[in-house]
Amino acid sequence: MVRLPGGSRARPTRSPGRPLHAPAPGVRSALSRRSLAGQVFVLHVVIVLLLVVAAVVALVLQGRNDSDTEARNRSVAVAATFAESPGIREALRSPDPTAVLQPRATAAREASDVDFVVVMNTDGIRYTHPRADRIGRKFVGTIAPALDGRTVIEEVEGTLGPLVQAVVPVEAADGTVIGLVSAGITKDNVSGAVDRQLPLLLAAAAVALVLATLGTALVSRRLLRQTHGLGPNEMARMYEHHDAVLHSVREGVLIVGGGGTLLLANDEAHRLLDLPADAEGRRVTDLGLDPGTAELLASARVATDEVHRVGDRLLAVNQRPTDVRGGPPGSVATLRDSTELRALSGRAEATRARLDLLYDAGIGIGTGLDVTRTAEELARLAVPRFADFATVDLYDTVLAGGRPEAGAPLRRTAVSGTVEDGPLFPRGRQIDFTPSAPQAESLRTGRAVLEPDLARAPGWQAQDGERAAQVLAYGVHSLIAVPLRAGTLVLGVVTFWRAERPGPFDDDEVALAEELVARAAVSIDNARRYTREHNMAVTLQRSLLPRTLPEQNALEIAYRYLPARAGVGGDWFDVLPLSGARVALVVGDVVGHGLHAAATMGRLRTAVHNFSALDLGPDELLSLLDELVVRLDQDEATEGDSAPVTGATCLYAIYDPVARRCTVSRAGHPPPAVVHPDGRVEILDVPAGPPLGLGGLPFETAEVELAEGSRLVLYTDGLIEDREHDIDVGLDELREALAGAGPSPEETCRAVLDARLPDRPGDDIALLVARTRALGPDRVAEWPVPADPAAVGEIRSRVTRQLSAWGLDELAFTTELILSELVTNAIRYGAEPIRVRLLYDRTLICEVADSTSTSPHLRYAAMTDEGGRGLFLVAQLADRWGTRYTPAGKVIWAEQPVP
Repeated sequence: MVRLPGGSRARPTRSPGRPLHAPAPGVRSALSRRSLAGQVFVLHVVIVLLLVVAAVVALVLQGRNDSDTEARNRSVAVAATFAESPGIREALRSPDPTAVLQPRATAAREASDVDFVVVMNTDGIRYTHPRADRIGRKFVGTIAPALDGRTVIEEVEGTLGPLVQAVVPVEAADGTVIGLVSAGITKDNVSGAVDRQLPLLLAAAAVALVLATLGTALVSRRLLRQTHGLGPNEMARMYEHHDAVLHSVREGVLIVGGGGTLLLANDEAHRLLDLPADAEGRRVTDLGLDPGTAELLASARVATDEVHRVGDRLLAVNQRPTDVRGGPPGSVATLRDSTELRALSGRAEATRARLDLLYDAGIGIGTGLDVTRTAEELARLAVPRFADFATVDLYDTVLAGGRPEAGAPLRRTAVSGTVEDGPLFPRGRQIDFTPSAPQAESLRTGRAVLEPDLARAPGWQAQDGERAAQVLAYGVHSLIAVPLRAGTLVLGVVTFWRAERPGPFDDDEVALAEELVARAAVSIDNARRYTREHNMAVTLQRSLLPRTLPEQNALEIAYRYLPARAGVGGDWFDVLPLSGARVALVVGDVVGHGLHAAATMGRLRTAVHNFSALDLGPDELLSLLDELVVRLDQDEATEGDSAPVTGATCLYAIYDPVARRCTVSRAGHPPPAVVHPDGRVEILDVPAGPPLGLGGLPFETAEVELAEGSRLVLYTDGLIEDREHDIDVGLDELREALAGAGPSPEETCRAVLDARLPDRPGDDIALLVARTRALGPDRVAEWPVPADPAAVGEIRSRVTRQLSAWGLDELAFTTELILSELVTNAIRYGAEPIRVRLLYDRTLICEVADSTSTSPHLRYAAMTDEGGRGLFLVAQLADRWGTRYTPAGKVIWAEQPVP
């Protein structure tokens, strides 16, 4: 019996003319070429003969190679020893190096059994040579590396014939190469040793051939005995049976050689891998297999039930190397069609897709603090990876930042679908779900609701029968309604709709929907809380800003205020009527955002209101405001949880319609712009004072005359500064916008914001545009007053005539009383020059100016006092009165309403 691959045993067949159990044949039978053993014997003898011949040739070649190696080593050793021998350096420097070195080179050559020892200078000129006639000639060989301090070994055609030579440098004490030494052996000398060993090699080869032949005869005899005399035909028939068994195996078998070449593939392997007919003999990487499978088969690494997808099949691959116990390099692999693993693989893919969806939800939902934007991110993420349509419905109070009101209608906040014109309710639609709807049940119970078949869900169809029919006609057949829960609050409901995939949602997908919505609910609730705080801050800020502008005739005013998207800030503006028909314009900015900035802005605005009542100049008012901010900072510094007022700026301008002059001061604020009546735009050169709160630094004032119809433009830095451009670019763009704006302040505001307003402003923007008007000479009357009490009567007469000319006869009596008292006080307590001025504006303004700075005070006169009642009378007759100081003195003024 003979054991075949795979463990099967082949029974021998009976040979013709010989019984099955015939005695073992002799050597002569073993040598018969008709038997397998005879053929094996002949083949082995031929192989052994070839091996012996090859061995002899290899030994000869090896001997020659060893001789060459020995020649190289000996040449290097002799040359290096001679180069380091005592006295060689002195000989090279001597007048006649040949006389000293030639005897020594001859002795060294004879003692070391080399063919020559040559000493030469650095130019390659020989000082020594076995042949005297070669001395003084150029050395044959390569010396350049030796001149660099390296050893050269080479085979050349020299003066003594083909030889192996080495060249080594002779170095002085400082490392300089001062000469070269070469030693070499001719090829004839090298090959002579090998030739002397050749008879011994041939004798050993003959002995090996005889022994191998005897061993082969013994092996063939044993093989003949084990095969019971089977011939080649019988053996071929046996292996044909074996091949038939291999072809019937329902498991793929692959044998791959060490170089990655496919040696064998059975029929099942061809079928499973869809191999070409000529696959055997080709590399597995060239067979069109998927990269993972080809890499495994070519690597010969160990694999146990390693699953690979090949086409629509999942193959379990087992692979073992064939050279573990001295076998040939390569590997054998078996393939099994693991169709039962497909379902498991599908579930694994689905699980991975769900984990990817949840991961993307963690980083893609809640990128901003906006409720609507967060809802839209949730809807977009779910389509089409989880559902074909997704809708998010929130309570209106949630959109406004408030707490949800159970039972109130919801508003469709976000809609996403695989197509734009879906059949669902559009975005912005208010929806009041019926109690039978899945969404209403989800809101009521706080749990997800699955509706696998919408066509058989009358509760869902009761919401809107016509819309439900459209949805079903579109192909939507299943939904999941999930409440948006944030703690104990239910903010709304998310609905996932399925249309394109035929199967309904299952329980696993319900769990995924709950997890997805739970993550989004946290972001939506955070956005809701932020919206609430933002709205509170905006409400506070708007309550601190002027709601209406005061009535005045000096300026035609338009304004815009735009809060930042990131939060409320500290920008503000004001229009403050002053005495003498003048108007003050204020624009300020508290750097930062939030409630603190808004509250600080309110405090500064109130302070400006109070300081403006003192009728101070712009520089004086900013100085007082600066001192106030310093005190506020000191107060805040004593509180551990408070923040100081940092980065506050302000611009204060006063326009006088009589003189048509504007006086401006600024504390770290951008300069104002002026659009002249001819369209020319000018950025006023106002000295830049320090921001408020630094303390101790003065502020300067700029004064400019404005023609009637000029537009004065005041703004905060949010209009001209952004992260992409510097302030100069912003000012240039502002000039262009103003140059192309219409003549009215409203048109100017619109043009500026259209040109400079970003999509999402990062800072507040306050813009104030004032077109100037003039109080003409026909509305102004002015007279000098001599310092004589008798002049009061004359002034009263002039005033009466002027009021009659203006048609204000009804005010003549009260005006005479007011001016009489004011002029009398100026004559009695003031100093010349004294002047009286009447202004006919929205009110009748009486002004008395003198050159002293003494201010009168209102007081109650005692019964025994002769005077002290004049200002009390003025306060009773006038709506407002006061004192303002000028560089030349003071002005006492009083206003009366015009009938």
